[in-house]
Amino acid sequence: MDMFSYFLVSGLGGIWLGSQIIWVVGFPRQLKSHKIERTEKNSQETFMLFWLDQYSWIGLTLLSFGIVFFFIGTVY
Repeated sequence: MDMFSYFLVSGLGGIWLGSQIIWVVGFPRQLKSHKIERTEKNSQETFMLFWLDQYSWIGLTLLSFGIVFFFIGTVY
């Protein structure tokens, strides 16, 4: 396999994993049009919202890089 086949396979893997994360968690709250809900500091709800936001950003990043790698693998 040449290098661009690895781009293709990595791109498909990134698209698959990123889309699964976005399916389960959704898009980050920072990208939604409504006002971001606030919670009281040092509560478990604040902790969970933080990690859900981080997880959704990871999914969005995987999806974006997966699409780019897939197109690099198919064009070359």
